[in-house]
Amino acid sequence: MIDIKLLEKKAENGQPSYYDEYKQALINRGASTDILENIMDLSKKRKEMITQAESAKANQNKLSAEVGKLKREGKDASGILAEVDTLKSQVKDLEAKAAEADQDVTNLLLTIPNKPHSSVPVGSSEQDNKVIATAGTPTKFAFKAKQHFELGEALNIIDFERAGKVTGARFAFLKGASAQMERALIQFMMDLHSQKHGYTEMIPPFMANSNSLLGTGNFPKFKEDVFHLEGTDYYLIPTAEVPVTNYFNNETLNESELPISFCAYSPCFRSEAGSAGRDTRGLIRQHQFNKVELMTFAHPDKSYDIHEALVSHAEQVLKDLELPYRKMLLCTGDMGFGSAKTYDLEVWLPGQDAYREISSCSNFEDFQARRANIRFKPEGGGKPQFVHTLNGSGLAVGRTAVAILENYQREDGSVAIPKALQPYMGGKTEIRSGK
Repeated sequence: MIDIKLLEKKAENGQPSYYDEYKQALINRGASTDILENIMDLSKKRKEMITQAESAKANQNKLSAEVGKLKREGKDASGILAEVDTLKSQVKDLEAKAAEADQDVTNLLLTIPNKPHSSVPVGSSEQDNKVIATAGTPTKFAFKAKQHFELGEALNIIDFERAGKVTGARFAFLKGASAQMERALIQFMMDLHSQKHGYTEMIPPFMANSNSLLGTGNFPKFKEDVFHLEGTDYYLIPTAEVPVTNYFNNETLNESELPISFCAYSPCFRSEAGSAGRDTRGLIRQHQFNKVELMTFAHPDKSYDIHEALVSHAEQVLKDLELPYRKMLLCTGDMGFGSAKTYDLEVWLPGQDAYREISSCSNFEDFQARRANIRFKPEGGGKPQFVHTLNGSGLAVGRTAVAILENYQREDGSVAIPKALQPYMGGKTEIRSGK
């Protein structure tokens, strides 16, 4: 959430005000500035009502003192008492309206996106994203590469048809080697991040309440993307980011504790409300999928160094599995709602002859922490500050399996298993039909 005090702060030393910078940031994101104007108008009215209430209260106190004096002198104070009662009513009404305006301002602030970092390129779509690095050479075959769903169905290890019968579209049964690979990938990723990168392992609740989804920025803007359990305040999590970010909801940490980093496994549930017609076949865009999430609570002065490290940790999974990929810096028009800066990792899929996103790693600065009220006490004393939150997929498990199937496929339809994953699959080196 954007700090209203920063928006209201006047420009200094000939520099643009934060309001002007943020307004331009909205334009760079391709977002409307109408809500921002409404926020500023409401905030101005709120301040005016507070000023009027304070003035009326001062008059009330002055008249109350006169009433006391008149009573001590044995004089009639009924006329002034009537004025005091009128002022009391005015103060009560003004304070109520100011509180209502304050809540309206807060509600509107919850709907506007984060301000992009100055290093983020300005652009309107994914076409304006910047390639930062490319690792490995895109896999090419002497035969026509198959897509993962063709391989999975031919090998009898993925069943979409029966999943459609049992549940519906965008679900799959994984069986045999694909189920084993899914489990192996989770273990491999959790081991890598906890043992090599120093994250604390976590398995969070797979449901969260509305306050938690508000804290991460999923609510109110993206409420339609989340599955709700009817009759409760529980929602199936779209990512482990939601419960793990809110682990410290309404808490104040010590500066010496920072950074605090978790790697969390969870299934993820998404309605894919805005993806009609996209990736209708296969595992790329499912309603349910597994993911290992990397999450860090950082000191504001160190969050961008930590961001680079977090991205490198996600990259390590792809390097160890020897999967070609590229690192992208997202432009203003393609960034997520709450992000100040985002890198996407895109893995090469020879079946699609394209790079596809497999991890999105973001620094939210204090945007989420302000919503979830997560602060830290500076060691040298002073006012508590909001932490910076960062997260990224380390990685999306299903998409990693997709990448393995497509990059390690053979002409006879079998699939080799990456060396780094073989110990997690009981020493198995290849996948053949039904095994």
